[in-house]
Amino acid sequence: MLRRQFLASAAAGLLPAVSAPPNLLFLMTDQMRFDALSCAGNAMLPTPHLDRLAREGVRFENAMCPFPVCVPSRTGMLTGKSSANTRVRGNVAANDPVNDPGPSFDNLLHDRGYKSQYHGKWHAPYKLARTYDNRVAPVPEEHKQFIAYLDRHVPRRAPRKGELLERFYDRRPYRPYPADTGYADAQAGASESEHTTQGEVIGVIDVPEAHTNTAFTVDRTLQALNEMKDGPFTLTCSIGPPHPPFLAVEPFARMFPFDKMPLPKNFSHDLRWSPYRLRAESMSHYHNAEYVRHLTAAYYAMVRHVDDQIGRVLKRLEELGAARNTLVIFTSDHGEMLGSHGLVSKMVFHEESVHVPLMMRLPGAIKAGTVVSDPVSGLDLFATLLDYLGVRAPARDGDSLRPLIEGRGKAGPGFRVAEWGTRNAPSFMVRTAGWKLMLADSPDSRAVDALYDLRNDPYEMRNLLGDPADRSRYAARAREMKDRLVEWLGRVRSPAIDGVKARRPA
Repeated sequence: MLRRQFLASAAAGLLPAVSAPPNLLFLMTDQMRFDALSCAGNAMLPTPHLDRLAREGVRFENAMCPFPVCVPSRTGMLTGKSSANTRVRGNVAANDPVNDPGPSFDNLLHDRGYKSQYHGKWHAPYKLARTYDNRVAPVPEEHKQFIAYLDRHVPRRAPRKGELLERFYDRRPYRPYPADTGYADAQAGASESEHTTQGEVIGVIDVPEAHTNTAFTVDRTLQALNEMKDGPFTLTCSIGPPHPPFLAVEPFARMFPFDKMPLPKNFSHDLRWSPYRLRAESMSHYHNAEYVRHLTAAYYAMVRHVDDQIGRVLKRLEELGAARNTLVIFTSDHGEMLGSHGLVSKMVFHEESVHVPLMMRLPGAIKAGTVVSDPVSGLDLFATLLDYLGVRAPARDGDSLRPLIEGRGKAGPGFRVAEWGTRNAPSFMVRTAGWKLMLADSPDSRAVDALYDLRNDPYEMRNLLGDPADRSRYAARAREMKDRLVEWLGRVRSPAIDGVKARRPA
């Protein structure tokens, strides 16, 4: 069946002239901002291997995650479905033994004869992992495997003064940066400190770069490439960093000195009309400019290490002679605020949280150096990759991006939506090329709705639904954006549609 489908697609001009069905290599990080790339204009953070991927394929300048939190976003990417159709609205869904939101693109490819492996962080409903040829470990089990690996390669040692023991690396020492909430304890000579979240751990871990969690995932990916090189295969490499704990590793930590780190352009501004003012006020620890520089230094070092390791994967693909016949995709499940708007982490609709990197390469099918500026979504990956692999995709909530990539017109309605239901905060975001609306899903919500003119205010510092004078002037634009959201909610049969209809942007 696979061979017949491939030949029919090739005859119709839908695939490059190669002798076998294309492979899929899906590279993904966790919590990587859209602008944490030198090809996206970041002058402080060189990412040569990801830049090369963009140069040899297509880079999407405005790719949105479907959810600014891990499990719903990853589920949407795997299945092409919104939360209305996956019923996945939070991270606890990864532990649901019943919900089967699939099939995923990997399920479909496996059913059509593809060899199929997944390595690294699995953070989606486990039912979707049922068809991989390797056993995919849930997050706690995968972490135990990593610790067992560390125990074989990196002996523990006692911490020196100024160091703390780190939990993720199973009590191996790290040097905390001043932004770490345990920094004062370490300076006082303590070896232990209480951290309430992973995001409070910021520093340099004393583990060789070849034995980090990133390298551990990539090593298994390289072995999978060796095993599946004859194809066709679908292989995912899911790298945990730069998700916290924010632990840099040498030599990359030395590349990013604190005093050279830039502050976000929207680090300090009037939050009076911000939809996340209360959230920002609760994060006063990170309103300190020096703390944000320290956090940025650790984060950039982690991204630089990720880029280096991805270079190993791309090199092996070439060594095996599979690069010309493999669709390579790189993206992230969501971003990281990194001090923008006085916020850290994700779970908001500002660009730094919801806007992610996205590149694709398939020689002979995707023109090198292509740049797409239209807004796209992680929900579009399902239809897009199946399109390029010559597999007929069932109808889903995303659209194939192939017409955009090939300059043949639009892909979908010209706007994209993201979701995240939190109390008294916007529940939906609708974004066009130039405008963004954040809107609550109920007329009773106390959330502050927001409208941003992205062309004139790319850092989202002026909520046009805040000041009464602006609100009156831009009311028509807000209604127009809301109409787009209602259109999409109807398309995906969302139960939130009535609440959104009743909400007046304000």
